Amino acid sequence: MTYDLAIIGGGPAGAAAAVYAARKRLRTVVIAKDWIGQSSVSEKIENWVGTPAISGVELSKNLEIHAKTYAKDQVSGEEILTFKDGESCIEIGRPSGAGGSFSIRTDKDSYNANAVLIASGSSRRKLDVKGAKEFEHKGLTYCATCDGPMYSDQDVAVIGGGNAAFESAAQLLAYCKSVTLLYRGTTFKADPGTVEAVSKNPKMKVIVNAVPKEVAGDKFVTSFTYTDATSKKDITIPVTGIFVEIGAIPNTDFAKNATVKLNESNHVITDPRNQRTTVDGIWTAGDCTDGLYHQNNIAAGDAVKAIEDIYLYLRT
Repeated sequence: MTYDLAIIGGGPAGAAAAVYAARKRLRTVVIAKDWIGQSSVSEKIENWVGTPAISGVELSKNLEIHAKTYAKDQVSGEEILTFKDGESCIEIGRPSGAGGSFSIRTDKDSYNANAVLIASGSSRRKLDVKGAKEFEHKGLTYCATCDGPMYSDQDVAVIGGGNAAFESAAQLLAYCKSVTLLYRGTTFKADPGTVEAVSKNPKMKVIVNAVPKEVAGDKFVTSFTYTDATSKKDITIPVTGIFVEIGAIPNTDFAKNATVKLNESNHVITDPRNQRTTVDGIWTAGDCTDGLYHQNNIAAGDAVKAIEDIYLYLRT
């Protein structure tokens, strides 16, 4: 059969899209490797609007439950959403002619749909040093927005030199005792204005030529060691929190065959007014887009915009 819509992804964007597609009675196939978004690593999320506090795992589960509640039409009982859990998208084939449908090939099957929404998210680039894996969720985290408030009045470190690193530092300065930003280079990727503004804070310390070496602690993080690239000496600083902001990798490799245009970071180039891509019939939402900001609430909002536009595209 040919579906109205194929949604690729099961995070906040994919779940929001599924709910809205069902309410508009669009016959939809939802292809999700899993329903675990990036925030699943967070013990406590306090910025999911409408919920004062929730764990990342619980949020992921709630999104899945909400989406699957609409699997069948609330009036007729007819199946409206078809879920293909545990499948990874490999390729999106373009229609062979006018009015044709897209072919979506996964590692297990293939599906046809008249429209496609890519909501595949991204994966955090991990800190690859001794102790980083062992202390993840135990003082080492990848989201200052999600976890920062738990480190009130503590000494913390931020790893990175881009806008995300300095913006995370700015958030942490609001409640942490001190923030030390460490960057392996000498020329920051962040905007000069942002660097200057954040660096002026008396609680802020910036260290360049700092090559990460080791995360250490007992039950939780107690220190971070880096190598000074100039002196070649190892230096250890006492911290109880380490916030890693060294970039994210969008999950978009499968989109290349559809000739969807990507930027230099492989994010899908997207029209923020309606979430359309450069290919007619394909939309994107969430962290896989080239949007300026990436957050759970933004991803869900992207998806809602996309479905509104997809409905008009398919029905008018």
